Amino acid sequence: MSRIAKYPVELPKGVDATITANQISIKGPLGTLSQTLIGNVIINEDGGKLSFIVADDSREAKAMSGTLRALVANMVTGVSKGFERKLTLVGVGYRAAVQGDAIKLQLGFSHDVVHPMPAGVKAECPTQTEIVLKGSDKQVVGQVAAEIRAYRPPEPYKGKGVRYVDEHVIIKETKKK
Repeated sequence: MSRIAKYPVELPKGVDATITANQISIKGPLGTLSQTLIGNVIINEDGGKLSFIVADDSREAKAMSGTLRALVANMVTGVSKGFERKLTLVGVGYRAAVQGDAIKLQLGFSHDVVHPMPAGVKAECPTQTEIVLKGSDKQVVGQVAAEIRAYRPPEPYKGKGVRYVDEHVIIKETKKK
């Protein structure tokens, strides 16, 4: 069995779990998230804790027990606290602004890039060169951050582009004559 799956997931106050035959739903103050269950992993709920048990002794069941436990733990964190991803724009004239449910980016192209926000993700721009994405689903928040970064990833010679706040860009030395 996966070592991760041995640890139960604790449900904080205000968070409820509903387990059906093929789905688990987690409801909390920030929304509701659901995950399809795999048939060879059993979830038990007692006293505000979710435990994950392998139904058969197959290799796939052992691996999926840890994966499912991690997904459910992220769902519980998402509906109780939420997730946040920060991006910075590095470059002269690079700016971002929130317009309704979209974010407008000026990244040195001949046109502005308008990226629509999916449902459940909120964007904020504390300054013109910072973007903060917030939401309850970790996967969706990370995917939106990756899509925004993909418009202009950091280049290795000057470091210009869109990067995560905690990202370290290694600057290459230019060619010598």
